[in-house]
Amino acid sequence: MGDLLLQRSPGALNAAENPYQRAIEQARQQNAKSLELRATTSLARLWRDQNKCTEARDLLALYGWFTEGFDTPDLREAKALLIELR
Repeated sequence: MGDLLLQRSPGALNAAENPYQRAIEQARQQNAKSLELRATTSLARLWRDQNKCTEARDLLALYGWFTEGFDTPDLREAKALLIELR
C-alpha cells in the first residue's frame, strides 16, 4: 500500500510510512521473514529519502538474519541499500 501511495503521489512520504509499519508488524506476527525484509526495505528507502539514514540502516539490520538466498531480488536490494546507507 505504501508503494502505491508513493506511485500516485511521490510527495506523500509521511502517508506511506504507516502502511509500511503495518506490513512489517503483520509479517512479524506471521513470522514471515522474507515479507518483513521486503516491507523493511521499503520503509528504509523511504527514510533514506527523508534523510533518516541512521534509522534506515538500523532498520535493515535484519538482513543479518539470512544465511542463504543472497541471489534473490529482495536480499540483493536490501544489501544494495545497506551499502548506500554506509
